[in-house]
Amino acid sequence: MSRSRLPPEPERRRWVALAVVVAAYVLSFFHRFAPAGIAPDLAASFQTTAATLGILAATFFYVYTIMQVPTGILVDTLGPRRVLFAGGLCLAGGSVLFGMAQSFDAALVGRTLIGLGASVTFIAMLKVIAVWFDERHFATVVGASMLIGNLGSVLAGAPLSWLAQTAGWRDVFVGVGLLSLALGVLAWLFVRDRPAGAGGAVPPTFDRTVILAGILRVVRNRATWPAACVNAGLSGSFFAFGGLWVTPFLTQGMGMTRAVATAHLSLYFAGFALGCLLIGALSDRLRRRKPVILASALVYGATWPVWLAGVALPPAASYALFALMGLVTASFTLTWACAKEVNPPQLSGMSTAVVNTCGFLTGALLQPAVGWIIDRHWDGALVDGLRAYAPDDFRAGLWLIAVAAWLGALAAFFIRETHCRNVWQEDGR
Repeated sequence: MSRSRLPPEPERRRWVALAVVVAAYVLSFFHRFAPAGIAPDLAASFQTTAATLGILAATFFYVYTIMQVPTGILVDTLGPRRVLFAGGLCLAGGSVLFGMAQSFDAALVGRTLIGLGASVTFIAMLKVIAVWFDERHFATVVGASMLIGNLGSVLAGAPLSWLAQTAGWRDVFVGVGLLSLALGVLAWLFVRDRPAGAGGAVPPTFDRTVILAGILRVVRNRATWPAACVNAGLSGSFFAFGGLWVTPFLTQGMGMTRAVATAHLSLYFAGFALGCLLIGALSDRLRRRKPVILASALVYGATWPVWLAGVALPPAASYALFALMGLVTASFTLTWACAKEVNPPQLSGMSTAVVNTCGFLTGALLQPAVGWIIDRHWDGALVDGLRAYAPDDFRAGLWLIAVAAWLGALAAFFIRETHCRNVWQEDGR
């Protein structure tokens, strides 16, 4: 029976499961980009330099990166239900600790636990979609799920900045931690690893030989790596810029108020959310992956010279450019489908995890690296006891992000076209 036409009860069950995992993904996205919305508050609370602020934000990505392949293994063996439950508990504890931290070290520990808990959500969501939905609609369902999940990134912009100034950023994170706990419990109650007619529950056993062989199979597959490089360049630059440096760059580098800067940030994320839906649906409709990724990546790369040149745009043009950047950046979401479709179906968790690792590793390296360059160009100016950076300081750091974006666009030329179907068996692997 096609998974696109299940009986009424399994049909209801898959949508309930998807709703729970997408809700958890909203919180994961919120935490991923939250430092950008409260960067001034974090700098003031912990007296950070640009480099140490980058480290605090990037700690999430360090853990997230390390956990991608293990998460792929876990969801392919234990199943997404158990993984989502454990992740919810860890995310809850980390968020509460981060909100209550009185020292930089405590904040680092909290941010680390947040990254650990959030790291399992996306791969688990992909696994749920891959198991419960027909592969012909994989990119569309992923895109729709990411559209909703990206509500978390939108909330991490202007709304979080407003809440931080109104109620305090610490209370926000304590509240989000309690919500994470509730979602972990809901995952245990309502998420099932696969349809009942597809073999029952996933046995919680580990076969190291099979697992290592699966990872090696994905890594040794040359068709995996163009998708991984595109993900590294596009999503890595997106995580570094949107995850931290947007607000400081727009306020100190472009002279915007905090409200205007975070409004740009929210629009950036809203464009990305819309792009996740439209680009995935367009790719599925055209039955093509490569042309959609390539065209979008080239447009994304073409936007960076504007910011590197320090051009003062009219507000309408500035907002439009940020929306466009978010829209086309979403093309990296197709790289998960590209990786899944050139590897054995049973390794969908591992193949998407390998690709995802490259993007998060790039973001983890770029965030503190950009801060280090900004610090190197700082002239020693202080405002209210905090470092004040010049526009040229930020542009020097942004060069790293731009180069990553351009390299990702270049890698798109080497993507294997799959015509939206699994071609692994056709390759004789």
